[in-house]
Amino acid sequence: MTTRLEASDREPRTTAEDHRGVELDDVRFAHPGRGRGAAPVSAVDGVSLSVSGCEIVALVGPSGCGKTTLLELVCGLLTPDAGTLTSAPAVLMPQRDLLLPWLDALDNAALALRIHGAGREAARDAASPLFAAFGLDGFERARPYELSGGMRQRVAFLRTLLSGKPVLCLDEPFGALDALTRAEMRDWLGAALAREPRTTLLVTHDVEEAAVLADRIVVLTPRPARVAAVLEVPLPRPRRGTDAAIVALRERALQALGA
Repeated sequence: MTTRLEASDREPRTTAEDHRGVELDDVRFAHPGRGRGAAPVSAVDGVSLSVSGCEIVALVGPSGCGKTTLLELVCGLLTPDAGTLTSAPAVLMPQRDLLLPWLDALDNAALALRIHGAGREAARDAASPLFAAFGLDGFERARPYELSGGMRQRVAFLRTLLSGKPVLCLDEPFGALDALTRAEMRDWLGAALAREPRTTLLVTHDVEEAAVLADRIVVLTPRPARVAAVLEVPLPRPRRGTDAAIVALRERALQALGA
């Protein structure tokens, strides 16, 4: 086994070399068994995947199949049991926004910079100009409980971007939102990634969302995760879920999922 994970605590800085993306070759991982003497639980079994710099790849598959585990492996939060994993520095945006209730929106967004050693005022100064571009102008001093679900996710995504990592691992970022807000946030995310291109791994249960946002859709099997199919999305942006090509792609993805 060869595993090479870039240091996750480097200064937030993106270089041309960082855009080389992510490479997984026959990666395997099992979680420890629950309880004394319990057998390990295989979560990822022989996954090979190449993600080019600034490419958006959506991972879809049944609940519990190992999608989150794959993101955690790419981010260096877990180490593969076998196989090779090479990635530029990566950051995970989990399913929940995890905003700190005692901080306002600006300080929550700037937290990524504070972690890297920036002072409070310097971090605020860096984050503040981005609030207008992210549709948050005027809400810098709002506490999380004063923000809508969509606004909280925007703050969380801004915090993720400010980490400076060239690889974004987004774990079902809109899963807790209602259908209307989710559709709005899907369009917003597409525009945000067009403005701030990053290599992106997006976990979603919504195959339409995957088709609208991604350059490729990777369909995974039930646990343990294996690659069942890879669907190219050679369509111009912006895309709409009602586009005939998107509807057709959605059906192909569902067929690959066995739905």
